[in-house]
Amino acid sequence: MKTSTLTRLGLTVALSAALAAMSFTSHAQHGADVSAPHKAAAQQDKQGKEEQKDAKKEAKEQQQQQHRLSQQQQQERIRQQKLLLAQYNQRIAEQQAIALRNAQRLEQQKRLAHYRYQQAYYEQLRQQQARLENDRYDYDNDPFYYTPPTYQYRRGDKEYQTNQYGADQLRRASNTGYQKGYEAGRADKQDNWRFDYRESFAYQDANYGFDGRYVQQDDYNYYFREGFQRGYEDGYYGRRTYGSNASGSDSLLGTVLNMILNLQPLQ
Repeated sequence: MKTSTLTRLGLTVALSAALAAMSFTSHAQHGADVSAPHKAAAQQDKQGKEEQKDAKKEAKEQQQQQHRLSQQQQQERIRQQKLLLAQYNQRIAEQQAIALRNAQRLEQQKRLAHYRYQQAYYEQLRQQQARLENDRYDYDNDPFYYTPPTYQYRRGDKEYQTNQYGADQLRRASNTGYQKGYEAGRADKQDNWRFDYRESFAYQDANYGFDGRYVQQDDYNYYFREGFQRGYEDGYYGRRTYGSNASGSDSLLGTVLNMILNLQPLQ
């Protein structure tokens, strides 16, 4: 091969390498130019979403403040609650004495299963009174006292209103009543006693599990008894028509509970 030919070939290879290097550099610069706007856009999108989130949070807080009871209304609720709590404390002390007399009668009738049930019920009343006497409750930070009513319900010929916390207390009353009624019915069946849920002291008292807050005592008593009579029937006949047992805990079926309470959202 001639020297001139080798020279031309070397120049061609060098030129091709130089062009390839220039092309790579151009693509790299173009890639950098393209990626930079995308990164900026992604950062702006992220920042925009965070701002929207903060705005929604602020709007929710403002809405809660708008629907919050005034300080005067809150303090009036607390004042009424303390008065009702003192009355309930006195009532539960009186019920303990009745429970003891009732237990003696059960023992005389040789109703041993219901006697044991009665003793457990009495012990719960004693513990409830002890908690009431040592009450150090922080009313100001309990949302029940500054949350306006969101539900209405009817008991007898009267209508009442409550918020979510009061509604939960009514549900608790009904389910606790079912549980204690089931136990009472089963105890009477074991004692070969007649079917009579009204005779049970637990039904007459109807304060089991009530901490004296969120609803009137009469309300708690009423819905406790509604659950109790259904639980007693299920326990006495050994069935589950009105309730169920989940993880060892008795409670009313959801459809039955809704029928009993019939809570209606306020418009």
